[in-house]
Amino acid sequence: MKALVTGGGGFVGAALCLRLRTLGHDVTALGRSSYPALVAEGIRTATHDLSQTAQQPALVQLLDGVDCVFHTAAHVKMWGPKKAFVEGNVTATDNVIAACRRAGVSKLVFTSSPSVVATSHGLRGVDESQPYPRHFAAFYAETKAAAERDVLQAHCAGLCTIALRPHLIFGPGDTNLVPTILGRASAGRLVQVGDGKNLVDLTFIDDCVEAHLLAAAALEARPAAGGRAYFISQGTPVPLWEWIGRVLALHGIAPVQRRLSATTARLLATAAEATWRTLGLSSDPPLTRFLAEEMASDHYFSIAAARRELGYSPRYSVWEATERSFGTP
Repeated sequence: MKALVTGGGGFVGAALCLRLRTLGHDVTALGRSSYPALVAEGIRTATHDLSQTAQQPALVQLLDGVDCVFHTAAHVKMWGPKKAFVEGNVTATDNVIAACRRAGVSKLVFTSSPSVVATSHGLRGVDESQPYPRHFAAFYAETKAAAERDVLQAHCAGLCTIALRPHLIFGPGDTNLVPTILGRASAGRLVQVGDGKNLVDLTFIDDCVEAHLLAAAALEARPAAGGRAYFISQGTPVPLWEWIGRVLALHGIAPVQRRLSATTARLLATAAEATWRTLGLSSDPPLTRFLAEEMASDHYFSIAAARRELGYSPRYSVWEATERSFGTP
């Protein structure tokens, strides 16, 4: 298979590139900068700004002969102007779809997010029938949902598409979730929100990558599996704050001592957002309503469809994957 991975320098993108290379596939990592670590592994790299529609002819050229595009690139931020999210998530995705059509690419696997169906009251074991909400609490969720819709609506005989929704991806090479937790904890700024009993799904990077490969294989063998989104995780939710406590312990960091009720956190987040908006600040506020909700409520999903349609079966439990990632070798 000849594959192109957008966001090739990101956590998921880099891991996917390395796995594809190990399996003997011809792979190109696409991003806004060069990736020396991937080049050292014999992976072809290319620079391109997906949000620039005027550059689409160059993208079509890069897709010449490509069988499958894995679109993992995204604008992932807690705060910022809506324009940046629209360009990084919606415009970029639409440009990828258009280029795939023009270049004759037959398969497109899109890395989406469960945040596209996030609500203000949590989600407990829902499946893919859960609708998009009428109102989104964050630009990231809103624009990822729009991008996902476009990908799924693009599914046809000439371009088979599929969307994966991995939740809270972690593991070796993580540049977001665990580093953020460790950074806040080390600085004394990590605060438990809620009673600490909320259950969440997490996704180990190795299993996340495997899900992407299975999705591409399913589109090849059974195109009817396309045009749909699939939740991806380790399959069994765990108490979020217990898991965070274990991650901190494995890194030699003291457990979280400070706590806020969910109600207080929402009030503080609302005030912080109003302040940042009024002052036009570009930095991330200490807390947002979306983040407060994610930290305090249940968020776990059924992966029955991924098991049934894609043959997805996570190899490790959350606890096993955590020890493999951060425990003593």
